[in-house]
Amino acid sequence: MSWQLYLALSFAMFMEFAIWGAWAPVLAARLLGPLKMSGKQTGWIYATLPLACIISPLVAGQLADKYVSMEWILGIAHLVGAILLFVAAGKVKFKGLFVVMLFYSLCYAATLPLVNSLMFSQLAKSNLDAASDSPKIFIWAPIAWALVGYSLTGWRWIFKTGEKGRDCLYFAAILSLIMAVGCFFFMPNTPPAKAGVAPIAKAMSMLGEFNFLIFILVSMVVAGLMQFYFLGTAQFMQDMGIPARNVPASMAIAQAVQAAATWFLLAFMIDPARGPGFKWTLVIGAACWLLMYLFYINEKPKWLIVTSQSLHGLAYVFFIIAGQILADKLARDDIRSSMQALVFAATTGVGLFLGTQLAGIVMDKCRKNEKFQWRQIFMVPGAIAFVCILVFILLFKIPPPS
Repeated sequence: MSWQLYLALSFAMFMEFAIWGAWAPVLAARLLGPLKMSGKQTGWIYATLPLACIISPLVAGQLADKYVSMEWILGIAHLVGAILLFVAAGKVKFKGLFVVMLFYSLCYAATLPLVNSLMFSQLAKSNLDAASDSPKIFIWAPIAWALVGYSLTGWRWIFKTGEKGRDCLYFAAILSLIMAVGCFFFMPNTPPAKAGVAPIAKAMSMLGEFNFLIFILVSMVVAGLMQFYFLGTAQFMQDMGIPARNVPASMAIAQAVQAAATWFLLAFMIDPARGPGFKWTLVIGAACWLLMYLFYINEKPKWLIVTSQSLHGLAYVFFIIAGQILADKLARDDIRSSMQALVFAATTGVGLFLGTQLAGIVMDKCRKNEKFQWRQIFMVPGAIAFVCILVFILLFKIPPPS
C-alpha cells in the first residue's frame, strides 16, 4: 500500500470516529445532569443516530454503488453535520435538541458505512487483502476515540466546562468541518461501481441464507446492548465517585485497548489457519461485553469499573469490526457499499434503536428517589448477551463467500 493511500484512508477512519467519540460517550451526562432530562428522553436523543442508520446507510450505499463518488457524499454530509452540531450545542429543551440531533444523525449515518466501503474498495483496487491490511487502517478509529476523550478531559481541566457538558458538541462540530475539507480535497477518487438496478436488493437477498440471517440477527441484538454502555456508563461512573472531569479519560481506556487489539490481534483472530476464525472471534467479542456488565453489576471497586472499560474495547474489535470484515468477504465488488450499509442498518440502526429504547425504559424503571439502581439496570444487558452467545454458538456457521 502506498503511503499516500494509507494516509488518506487513515485520515478518513480517524476523523469519522473522532467526531462520534467527541459526543457519544459523555452527552448523556449533560442530558441527565444539567438539562434534567429523563432516562426515556435521553434514550430518544441517543436514538436519533440508530433511527438515521436504518435509512441513511441504505440510501448512501445505493448512491455510492450506482451514482456518486464516495468522497463527495462524505464531504457534503460532514459539512452539513458540522453546522447542525453547532446548533445542537445551544439547545436546552428536549424537543428542539431531538429535532436537530435527528437531522444531524441523518447526515452522519450516511457516512459510517461509506468510510468502510472507501477503504475496502481502495484495498481491492490495489490488490491488497482486506483481512490482513484493513486492521492497519481500522486501528485509527479507537485511537481517534481515545484521543478525543483525553483531549476533552484536558479541556475540561483547563476551562472548567465539564459541568454544563455542551463542549462535547462544539468539539464534534469542529472535527466534522475538518473531515469535510479532507474529503473534498484529499480523499482518493472512488467512483460508483455502476451496479445493477438495485444493489441494496442484492445485498438483502443474502438474508435468505440461514447462517447469514443468524449473523445479522445476533449482531443486531448484541450491538443494541451497547446503548446500556453509552447511556449509562458516564453517569454510573460519577455515581460511583469518579469525578466528571475524569470520566472521558476513564472511558477512553476502551479505545486504547481497542487500538492495541486491532493492530496486534485482529488479523490473527479472524484467520482460521492461525487463530480461532470468524465465528469464535465473534463469540469472544460478545463474551467481553458480558463480562464487563458483570463487573458493573458488582459496582465496586472503582478501579475495576475503570479497568473494565478495556473489555468494551476488545468486544468492539472482535465483534463489530470482525463482523464488518466478514460482511466484506461475503460481498461481491458491485455491492460492497450496499453490504456495509446493510450491516450498519441492522446493527447501528435497528439494533441501537431498540437498545436505546430498552435502556431508556429500564433506566427509568430502576430510578428511585432520583438515583439509578445500577445493579438492576446492568443485569438486563448481561442476561440478553448470555442468551445471544448461546444462540450464536449453536446455530451459526461461516457461510461461503458469494
